[in-house]
Amino acid sequence: MPTYHATIAITLRPSILDPEGKAVHQALQNLGQTSVQNVRVGKRITLTIEAKTKDAAYDVAETSCQKVLANPVTENYEIEIAAAAPSAA
Repeated sequence: MPTYHATIAITLRPSILDPEGKAVHQALQNLGQTSVQNVRVGKRITLTIEAKTKDAAYDVAETSCQKVLANPVTENYEIEIAAAAPSAA
């Protein structure tokens, strides 16, 4: 069965305060990086999925986000699916 890599970017919704992002922004300002106007901190999750098709792999990633990986009240997520490189035997 083919293997796919799902890369999931999870970020706080724009209306949710991001204290970690504020702290990073302040640290960058203190270091002289005054051109940085805003910082939002999120997380990146990678999954390796065995599935018959790319669409089936996407469905697995989507269900994983909805049930476990993301909080739908406070977070948004984006999923990218790519075929895994064949392993050398």
